[in-house]
Amino acid sequence: MDRTDLADRPDGCGVSSRRTPSATEDLVLAARADLKANSDLGEFGALAVRDRLVRDGVDDVPSVRTINRICQRRGVLDASRRVRRPAPPPGWYLSDLAKRRAELDSFDIVEGLVVGRTDATPSLDVEVLNVVSLHGGLVGSWPAGVVTAKFAAKCAEQHWRAFGLPRYAQFDNDTVFQGPHQWPDTFGRVTRLCLGLGVVPVFAPPRETGFQAAIENFNGRWQAKVWARFTHASLAGVVDRSDRFIAAARLRAAPRVESAPARRPFPTDWQMARCLQKPLAGRVVFLRRSDAQGRVTVLGHAFDVDALWPGRLVRADVDLDAGEIRFHALRRREPGTHRPLRTVPYAPPTRAFRD
Repeated sequence: MDRTDLADRPDGCGVSSRRTPSATEDLVLAARADLKANSDLGEFGALAVRDRLVRDGVDDVPSVRTINRICQRRGVLDASRRVRRPAPPPGWYLSDLAKRRAELDSFDIVEGLVVGRTDATPSLDVEVLNVVSLHGGLVGSWPAGVVTAKFAAKCAEQHWRAFGLPRYAQFDNDTVFQGPHQWPDTFGRVTRLCLGLGVVPVFAPPRETGFQAAIENFNGRWQAKVWARFTHASLAGVVDRSDRFIAAARLRAAPRVESAPARRPFPTDWQMARCLQKPLAGRVVFLRRSDAQGRVTVLGHAFDVDALWPGRLVRADVDLDAGEIRFHALRRREPGTHRPLRTVPYAPPTRAFRD
């Protein structure tokens, strides 16, 4: 023994002294097999096995948890254990965003709020435009009667003048952000604002969870800490409470904002009217899911992308400068791999924007 090297062996006994005896394990497996074949109820889980052993008068019947471990250790469980994979990094669908080389501001609208519903005052509908940055947690909130495209563009301009321009701005597919859906090749006011400032607008896939998680979480915080916490008699009261909450939230998130990717300064000579009339240039990103035939609908057009990629996530990069749309395959299981699928030509609209 003095010449044996046991450094790579664990200390202690190979089998725990508290492990259930093999004879008891055999009784557990025999009872489970008999219940599976002959039980009138068709139940042969750990609880049914324990009840059977108790009725048979077995000494030191194991607990339900121990019976489950015995069945798993002896390989008799019918269902396979679910494989839990790690979540992809934030912004995984854009490479530079996932690597924290760029920042993204996510915008959304909270609807269905009402103030002033009393016998003396009429009710007033309230909508709230919220924004939060993905890496820095920089927030903003603008309550209003109705959030229109003009109001959303004005608030985004105000926010970016104060804190700088991000690389990306993400929205859902509301017409306030994207523009009217009844016509193809429509680029709304907010989209043109982003393109004019060199910000890449990103539109999340419809009815998909996870892509808007950051802004949905902030929407919930705002409703819990501002809306539900106080009684609001007027829109001005909502604005005051919201501004105080936003100021406190920015103060607490200051270290995180400072460590986030740098923002670009807002151009000093920029004007909204000039931006709306400029020819479209830049890049727009649409996150979509292909249909059963592998087609993807972007800007009112259906493109045959890949018949071998049905019902899967796709990123469509609309390059307005090159006049093409590049489609990439996305998988949460492989967040770092964005396989090119197809490139199709695209002619952006040349008509002037109608205010």
